[in-house]
Amino acid sequence: MPQLDRLLSHVIARGGTRLHLEADRKPRLELKNGEAMDLLPNPLPALMVDVLAGEVVPGNLKAAWQKEGKAEFEHELTGQIFRIRLDRKGELPDLIADLLGPTRPQPAAAPIPAPRVIPAPGTSGSPASRPGATHGHPLAERLFSALLAQQGSDLHCTSMEPPLVRVHGDMKELEGFEPLEPATMLEMMEAVATPTAWHHFQERHDADFAYAYEAGNCRLRVNYFMDRVGPGLVCRVIPNQIPDPDKLGLPDPIRRLCDLSKGLVLVTGPTGSGKSTTLAAIIDLANQKRHDHILTIEDPIEFVHPRKGCLVNQREVGTHTDSFKNGLRAALREDPDIVMVGEMRDLETIAIALETAITGHLVFGTLHTSSAIGTIDRIVDQFPADRQQQIRVMLADALKCVVSQTLLKKIGGGRIAALETLFISPAIANLIREGKNFQITSAMQTGRSYGQKLMNDALVEFIKDKKVEPLEAYLKCPDKESFIAACKRAGIPFDLRLGEVES
Repeated sequence: MPQLDRLLSHVIARGGTRLHLEADRKPRLELKNGEAMDLLPNPLPALMVDVLAGEVVPGNLKAAWQKEGKAEFEHELTGQIFRIRLDRKGELPDLIADLLGPTRPQPAAAPIPAPRVIPAPGTSGSPASRPGATHGHPLAERLFSALLAQQGSDLHCTSMEPPLVRVHGDMKELEGFEPLEPATMLEMMEAVATPTAWHHFQERHDADFAYAYEAGNCRLRVNYFMDRVGPGLVCRVIPNQIPDPDKLGLPDPIRRLCDLSKGLVLVTGPTGSGKSTTLAAIIDLANQKRHDHILTIEDPIEFVHPRKGCLVNQREVGTHTDSFKNGLRAALREDPDIVMVGEMRDLETIAIALETAITGHLVFGTLHTSSAIGTIDRIVDQFPADRQQQIRVMLADALKCVVSQTLLKKIGGGRIAALETLFISPAIANLIREGKNFQITSAMQTGRSYGQKLMNDALVEFIKDKKVEPLEAYLKCPDKESFIAACKRAGIPFDLRLGEVES
């Protein structure tokens, strides 16, 4: 099927009269009432218009189109006739397709399949009102299946490039797939997206949502974007099964966080370090052991928590609430015992989370910081100077634990999380209150019996246990000088020039 037919089908389905494709402009659909609308969110490059025209121009006119830059012919699609005129204005191709009408009367039993129409803001956009909204797309199904078959964590699709997957941290091309055309990408993306996400993508050229891939028994966290070439997407695999703390290697002090009655617990680390997985495991432990109300605010909802011992309500930013701060503010009136905030992005969200923890709730949240002590500095520095002492006092009272983690490649394949854990003892709370964060490292070293662990100690343990290569640990550690010193103290003669342990 020519790519142009997908655009022409919109002319038929929406009662249009003309499709106009002009190089470096958005495709325009003209309606019977004289109005016009954009069919795609991004302009078509001249090369793309040339490709669309070249697929439908008859063989006897191709020479004239190539030499003279002009051609006119009729083209049939699902019983409807279009007159297509091609005109090359200098180096820029121009295509106009006028709908002439049916070739013959169409039987009532064979209506023209209409593409999905994006509902206007404020109108109903339920899957039932959008044909094909829950049926996925054949190419998407192939890509998702290949992603799982490769045991990949992420799928990357970019216009004019073959799809790639991330396997154990490395990017590799998927075999058996050609470079993805922009028109093909847009058709697949529209079929997969929720109505709200697709409308957001058309308006702002990016969108986030979760997609339930039933054939793979998992969910996918999906991001749509536009770049200089065209549309693209990235999907991250989220298993339907809640992660097992034993398989994750979570130590007992972290597991016991689910027993806290109130306070603030933060899980931090760079993007893709497994923060959501660790949080999901802790929330599931609380769900099994307690009889309380758990409320999560996420963007989008990732792991789905069924009711076990607790009632669980999961709200999605953009679908069920406008923002993290609005959802968190409303949570105070929803009688939660445990609140999980998917991402503490701004000052107001952090402030409300602190107040929620101080008022007697257990709050879990995430931040993009590289160390436990750096997390405290990041929170305090978010606030104006005249409020920072007040925030230190609130943190000293509310903060219970900071877990900072990073993912490393394992020897023999796979990945493993290294955890730095800072439990707030009375001595550390005093240091936070007095602004002496630089002394927290020493307090952690003397409090290892309480579960305190520095990132360098976790990395050195992995090297000793032959789980991680020294160079991999060195590249991922936040403080490289102290890491080398820790290796020397542990008797690991790490030669940085060779990137390996000396023989």
